[in-house]
Amino acid sequence: MPAMESFYNLSFSDLEGQLKKNGLKTTAASLLFNWHYKKKNISPCVNNVSKDTISYIADNYNFELPKIHTVHEAEDRTVKFLFELSDGRRVESVLIPFHNKYSICLSSQVGCAMKCSFCFTGTQGLKRNLDASEIIGQFLGANQWLRTNRPDEERILNIVFMGQGEPLHNFDAVKKACEIFIAQEGMSIGIQKITISTSGYIPGLQRWKNEIPGVNLALSLHAVDDEIRNELIPINRKYPLREVLDYIDDLPLSKKQFVTYEYLLIADLNDSEAHARELGELLKGKRAYINIIPFNPFPGSNYQRPSDEKADGFKRILGEYKIPTLIRKTKGDDVLAACGQLNTAD
Repeated sequence: MPAMESFYNLSFSDLEGQLKKNGLKTTAASLLFNWHYKKKNISPCVNNVSKDTISYIADNYNFELPKIHTVHEAEDRTVKFLFELSDGRRVESVLIPFHNKYSICLSSQVGCAMKCSFCFTGTQGLKRNLDASEIIGQFLGANQWLRTNRPDEERILNIVFMGQGEPLHNFDAVKKACEIFIAQEGMSIGIQKITISTSGYIPGLQRWKNEIPGVNLALSLHAVDDEIRNELIPINRKYPLREVLDYIDDLPLSKKQFVTYEYLLIADLNDSEAHARELGELLKGKRAYINIIPFNPFPGSNYQRPSDEKADGFKRILGEYKIPTLIRKTKGDDVLAACGQLNTAD
């Protein structure tokens, strides 16, 4: 007998379609999404749902979530989860606290094919894509952990696809997960509370404009100079930055929406005044927001973190170009939960 499909792989329209196909009332879709997503119940929904629908769901779908294998709590209350999937593979995701609320950093792949030299995940290669249920499962598993371990702190308000993997390299599953997150009948997360980061994977950017408009985009930029960017992000050789920027410039943005450009600041590589001015010239006039991310060391890395004074000086220069700029505060680095430090290699 084939394994049952995960309920968490179904978008709201998928569920309606399956109910209709099997002669069941589609109104049950709203009840089921409310029960399992808004109320976050794992147990079967039996209230106001017909016996036939209850039977159909029980016979065809499972509600298993990725198992929490390990939890690491950092001194700053960041929480890193190691989730074990049904095939034994593992991924990490991170809860990042802010003002008694949380952002969650989700993984989209086991490992990553991009081989970015600054990223611990890139050292393990790509094992496989996650499906939508495994992405959704990270969110729900983290929420359950909060409910048990930090009562009254269950508010996960922002979702960032900045964990393991290149999200646009797993476009279909990430798109489906976003559809589930924003469904009004379920979690109802605001579309601009979701950010997808990319290293510049053009096949995904080509689909973005028509398939997931409204969700925030963050580009891992890290260098304006092709020689440095080729070192940091090898796919820059195949998908050059100038072509990537052309696709991004063509994206429709809402009135208050910006594209975030992430700039990893590495000592003596891309942190000079000249580098700052190149970045300012590149992005001036664009609806851009810059995140400066001081490099977070990981085992085996040859790069070094710049001084706080260097990062502050870099930010001051960008201020001359009237581009909103933030130095991202490092969180969770004592448990290797900070940006670029995730890795689940055996």
